[in-house]
Amino acid sequence: MNYTRMKVSVSGTNGSVGRIELCQPEQYNRMPPAFWEELPRALEELDATGKIRALIVSSTGKHFTSGMDVSVFTTTREERWDRGRAGEAARRNLHRLQEVFSKLETVRMPVIAAIQGGCIGGGVDLIAACDMRYCSADAFFCIQEINIGLAADVGTLQRLPRLIPEGLMRELAYTGRRMYAEEAKDAGLVNEVFDSQELMLDHIETIAEEIASKSPLAVTSTKHLLNYGRDHSVVDTLDYQQLWMGAVNQGKEMGIYFNAKADGSKPTYEDLPPLE
Repeated sequence: MNYTRMKVSVSGTNGSVGRIELCQPEQYNRMPPAFWEELPRALEELDATGKIRALIVSSTGKHFTSGMDVSVFTTTREERWDRGRAGEAARRNLHRLQEVFSKLETVRMPVIAAIQGGCIGGGVDLIAACDMRYCSADAFFCIQEINIGLAADVGTLQRLPRLIPEGLMRELAYTGRRMYAEEAKDAGLVNEVFDSQELMLDHIETIAEEIASKSPLAVTSTKHLLNYGRDHSVVDTLDYQQLWMGAVNQGKEMGIYFNAKADGSKPTYEDLPPLE
């Protein structure tokens, strides 16, 4: 597929690290309708091969993203629709937008966000759905929706309270103030702050390569079980894990590891099956 809002590529050993890079810096990487079509297709393209074991989401220019383009909000509704039908159409459209970022959670590989400058509005929705977040020292985060008369509605209100203290999250959501890099680290939103975007990306590449060296079957199982556990009780998750581990047996992977260790070599694992 040809992409207009992002560059999609692979790097790392045997092309095992995927990259999605927002590439409209002169527009502050805003998210017009094309973005919402392209991001899920990029995720599907990378996941479908079974070869991508870690994914880095980054951007170009001064800011990570300025969030949703105003055109997403101002799509004309057909006047012939009554209030109920217009509302039903609006609900379906919002569901479509929410599913775009939910796909960051459902792809099989861990997703790492690399944030520089402003991460505003929809950008917070995006990074909240990633597995890990890192930022440069100039980064800031803003739940912009409240400043323009909206409640954030594409995942921030649901995911951010699971990442940072709820009181702080509510303050950010109610006031629309900026949270800068060091505060984001102290709150647990980002894992680390770097002096520059280049240093950040170098570090993230190392992490992605480390993840890619592990069994992709074990990694995708870990991601799936962590996400399941976030939304269920401990008892339910333990019961589910029994079923999962029985169905997605990883005994062969352990054998590969211990055989390699005995030989003094590094274990190598098969890719995941391609998606049908």
